[in-house]
Amino acid sequence: MCAVSNFLRWLSLTFLLLPALPQTPPQKPPANPSSKTGATQTQTQPKPQENIPSPVSKHYPILIIAHGNEPSWSLRLGMKGPERLDRLNYPPIVLDPTDVARDESGTSWTYNAKDSDTGALVAVKLTRDPCSDGMSDTKYTFHAEVNHAQIGALKGCGLSVPDRFPEFRKKNQLDMDEDTDAKNKDKEKDQDKDKDKDKKLAALDPITKFASPLATAYLDSAGHVIVSIGQQRKTAALVGSELALSHDGKKLLYTRSDSKTGPERTIVLYEFDTGRSRDIAGPNVRQAFWSPDDLRIAYLKSDGKFWQVWTALASAPDAAAPLSSQSADALHGWLNPTTVLASDLQNAYWLSEDKPAQTVPLKDIYGADFQIMSSDTIRICPINPDLLLVTAYYQNVPANAPKDAVGLSQSFFLYELRSHRRTVLGPPDAYARNAEWSRDALQIFFTRGVPGKPPLVTDRIFWDSTGDKRYSVGTNLVIGR
Repeated sequence: MCAVSNFLRWLSLTFLLLPALPQTPPQKPPANPSSKTGATQTQTQPKPQENIPSPVSKHYPILIIAHGNEPSWSLRLGMKGPERLDRLNYPPIVLDPTDVARDESGTSWTYNAKDSDTGALVAVKLTRDPCSDGMSDTKYTFHAEVNHAQIGALKGCGLSVPDRFPEFRKKNQLDMDEDTDAKNKDKEKDQDKDKDKDKKLAALDPITKFASPLATAYLDSAGHVIVSIGQQRKTAALVGSELALSHDGKKLLYTRSDSKTGPERTIVLYEFDTGRSRDIAGPNVRQAFWSPDDLRIAYLKSDGKFWQVWTALASAPDAAAPLSSQSADALHGWLNPTTVLASDLQNAYWLSEDKPAQTVPLKDIYGADFQIMSSDTIRICPINPDLLLVTAYYQNVPANAPKDAVGLSQSFFLYELRSHRRTVLGPPDAYARNAEWSRDALQIFFTRGVPGKPPLVTDRIFWDSTGDKRYSVGTNLVIGR
């Protein structure tokens, strides 16, 4: 009894010492709608919930191949945005992506980029909507529109094709390599130096299906005119200039100077099979070219005051006649069997037997970076008459470019007549001249080296500015087939 009495006394003291706790009023039971008393029960109103906006996804479509027809084009849209724009019979355009904007509907995205060569703005709009290209049964998931500030608008369809982006599969490995390289300061410096070049190369597919020339003509180190067909090489002349090889490679036209002090020149025809040469035009003539079918020739002839374009059947050179009354300082070749391209110091002229002459100011073609001279060459792309290959002197010589005795340097560039897009193709560290197309138009051959400072050689570069390599020890190379 004593123990129980002591425990009860301790318990009562404990409760007295505890602080008073707030009392919760008893909750009224909810109203019963079936109650017969009819008493109104007050219900607790729920608090209004806060309006929390739904999260907006920042994800946008990637790994897309888009393309269109009339004109034919395609675009690669990778993990960061537009990477490359391809058009039929033009070199690919590498793009530098900038940002992506999504419209309010959530079904359309605009990818912004820049043309890496010209800086022109490019916008690619993708809309998630079924699309048909009208050429196949493929069901595309996007409408695509490309707007290039120089080229214009291109419309087509797009589809996600991850298998066409091997770099996506290798992303983890590439990230690992970048982390390793970052630890090496020397490698990091090299990567910074070649960053732009590597970025461009990564966006381009290697050119592997190209045709090496089978018939060429060139000047050797002694200045001799050499014709080469396959493994056969023959000396056509001990001296000559302005070489033009027929498309089968068996006939060569070249200019022979007949005076060390005067303008007297002769155009000579050399036949590879027989080894014979004969004069076919003179005395004041130069710059002969074969027509695309090798049935005709064109050249410049002077009357003592002006130079004009003359043409003749290759089988009857004595019956030559003026093609046009337009005076010209340079002839650049044939566009088709009836039209040639010539120029003076102001304009380029498309002179034709069956159409009015067309004129384009040379300042539009050359822009502000190149000088206009009569020694320049303009070559029409064999597969695309809209694309010109121009060799000219720099207006302001780049820092790393070699200079000749008078402080000048030459290079070559591509120019699109319709879009006015101009891209320098010659290597920035080279004195490059006499640029010529291959017959497949994928390659460009040019003389590398400063005149009067050997060695002078011929290099080859692809039309997308990749693959620069030594081709031969000759110079002034022209291609038959």
